[in-house]
Amino acid sequence: MKTQIRTTLVATLLLLGSAAAQAVTLPGPLVSSQWLSQHRAEVNVIDVRHDPASFTKTPAFTTEKGVKSLSGFGGHIPGALLLDFGKVRVPRMVDGHEVKWMLPDQMAFQDLMRNIGVKAGRPTVIVPEGASGADLDMAARVYWSMKVYGDNHLAILNGGTTGWLEQGLPYNTAAAAEGKGNWTASAARMKYVASSRDVAKAIGTGVQIVDARPMPFYIGLTKKPIVGSAGHIKGAVDLPPDLRTSAKGGMHYLTPAEYTSIFRHLDINAHKPSITYCNTGHLASGAWFVLSEIMKNPNTRLYDGSMYEWTAEKRPVVGLP
Repeated sequence: MKTQIRTTLVATLLLLGSAAAQAVTLPGPLVSSQWLSQHRAEVNVIDVRHDPASFTKTPAFTTEKGVKSLSGFGGHIPGALLLDFGKVRVPRMVDGHEVKWMLPDQMAFQDLMRNIGVKAGRPTVIVPEGASGADLDMAARVYWSMKVYGDNHLAILNGGTTGWLEQGLPYNTAAAAEGKGNWTASAARMKYVASSRDVAKAIGTGVQIVDARPMPFYIGLTKKPIVGSAGHIKGAVDLPPDLRTSAKGGMHYLTPAEYTSIFRHLDINAHKPSITYCNTGHLASGAWFVLSEIMKNPNTRLYDGSMYEWTAEKRPVVGLP
């Protein structure tokens, strides 16, 4: 009997070891359409978009001079899980007042991931629509949220669904599959999160504060209605969205070498402890992703409340006179 138990145990361990050996490894924080087409059955594919109805819409294409291009967005990568970006950020109470568009708490975020079918024990590739830089920032926001809650096996599809479709890869228009996932959120890792107090303490120190908004917002020429005052946080440097991505058959993040060159012109140090912010924490997610994941700066935090919270608290800003 003991021999039989030992044999069964050894066989089980060998099977588990084989399964672990076969688990796919992400090549980095970004993957290409070619890589995902080869490994999509081995990963969670989370399709994040503002318009869930486009998930089942048939894409349209035009052909000019023998070149096929996407003219009407729709469809999704086969097997993708649909995530409505409107559910990724929620109101939270901070120091007795409500702040909108914040990271959900641990259990609420876990439920969100499980309800769309995210499985534990496998890497996750987050797929934006890919038509704009803001789409990539949506994917970065999901990436940051999952990383805050303990997941290190994450990547974003460079080019998104737009790039996938323009490369002629297979797509689906079926409704999102129903099924409960078992992804688990750990306690929040606050080393990736900054509060208003953290930002206030960082001003004038060696911490780099990075404004992720377009230049007119940074200098105070304009502002979002939800932001109380135009301008930027004192000492902040600007990393505008149009310098973070490029169009290459779907919007793409750049290479580390390209960011290094851009940072020289913007007086940004890729290796200093940094805090990124924007109006509500959306664009700041893209800047966080560039610094933390692409440029490998582990001391990068995202100020979730951003200018919306900062100005609601009547904290000072610097802008045009």
